[in-house]
Amino acid sequence: MKKLLFIISALVMMLFAFTGCGANKDQAADNSSSGSTEKTVLKIGATPVPHAEILEQVKDDLAKEGIDLQIQEFNDYVQPNMALNDKELDANFFQHTPYLENFDAEHNMTLVSAAGIHIEPMGLYSHKIKKLDELKNDAQIAIPNDPTNGGRALLLLQQANLIKLKDGVGVKATVQDIVDNPKNIKIQEIEAAQLPRSLDDVDAAVINTNFAVQASLTPTKDALVIEDASSPYANIIAVRKGDENRPEIKKLITALQSEKIKKFIADKYKGAIIPAF
Repeated sequence: MKKLLFIISALVMMLFAFTGCGANKDQAADNSSSGSTEKTVLKIGATPVPHAEILEQVKDDLAKEGIDLQIQEFNDYVQPNMALNDKELDANFFQHTPYLENFDAEHNMTLVSAAGIHIEPMGLYSHKIKKLDELKNDAQIAIPNDPTNGGRALLLLQQANLIKLKDGVGVKATVQDIVDNPKNIKIQEIEAAQLPRSLDDVDAAVINTNFAVQASLTPTKDALVIEDASSPYANIIAVRKGDENRPEIKKLITALQSEKIKKFIADKYKGAIIPAF
């Protein structure tokens, strides 16, 4: 009888041992499965067109790399940098390097470029004239009111032979740097996002391509004058200094600088936007 009880007791202990092993294996499998589905969240701020549209094209690609790309849209050129600096974002995508460098200097920040993605040629648009030579004396032309895009707009007006600027002022040009204005053009400085809406109130406006496209303007068809492909103002992925080498940022850049995105840009924007890679 004692021997029988000993055997039964041993069998019960073995059963518990096997059950425990099975539970541990199941738990390990669950943990392994759980770990494989965890993704690194990457928050990036962008203006809707074309930046958010381009980013949408790489969401699935990054998901396969274990990255959950979360896109937050902005309609101005200030808040995306403020949010990035405050660590509310991991990166942003809306600006070129001259604008970023000027913003850093004015706000005592250390945001940097991680890579250039595309060029958005700036153009001069009008609802009132169809050709540049129709522009009358004393015409009103609106330009962006931020320093770098304002200077860039003035350079475009100079390219169109509408004004002449002081030698060497470059992208830092201001209205005060105009030294010749044969048509006595009146320059109005307006927030970049509002420029398309100004077209009914002014004779023409120099508009960034992202806001032009958003307003259903086709740069290659509707612009009276447009920057050519040699423009140095590539739109960049901006990050906080030191984050350039984060693995998820590198994977984002690789996905954006791909043949897939080059083709998307060509098919979607028909030359209004030019890859910078």
